[in-house]
Amino acid sequence: MARTTQYRPVQNDGSVSLDLGSGLEPRNPFKADAVMGVDIRESEDGTIVSADLAIEAIPFESDSFDFVTAFDLIEHIPRIIYAPERRFCFVELMNEIYRVLKPGGLFYSFTPAYPASAAWRDPTHVNIITDETFLMYFDDEKRWASMYGFNGYFHIEKQTRAKNGIHLETVMRKMLPVEKSESLQGD
Repeated sequence: MARTTQYRPVQNDGSVSLDLGSGLEPRNPFKADAVMGVDIRESEDGTIVSADLAIEAIPFESDSFDFVTAFDLIEHIPRIIYAPERRFCFVELMNEIYRVLKPGGLFYSFTPAYPASAAWRDPTHVNIITDETFLMYFDDEKRWASMYGFNGYFHIEKQTRAKNGIHLETVMRKMLPVEKSESLQGD
């Protein structure tokens, strides 16, 4: 029995997915042609690169991936740290995800969420997610995280509770900001 939703294969050839916090086996729910991973340990074959995503940038170029996934990762990223300056690590990671996704690319998050006790049980869970976190702070309609430095535009395509009742599954599409046309501004 699959623990997450399996998505149809993408239509375009050459698609690439990035799994954040991948461990040694990156997941590929979108069935991309190639998959890379980022974890605190790198692999010998180079498919998994090392980065501490709580404080470091995703070590890839901008607009590199059709898909980015995060299975049981978001809850480990602090919302804020003082080291010594104030940093909004969760917002910074969301900016990084936006940066490495191609326009129209998808971000998939699978994370334990309130009120499930699993969201709190692990002492390394420092970022408790609710059903409203992505909708209120990162969706293109509200973007409340912009007051903390979020500069991306995501549209929530789908958000549901996983069958286990513990995890929140969220699919967000990278949108580009709509610039006002000079012809609409008047003279």
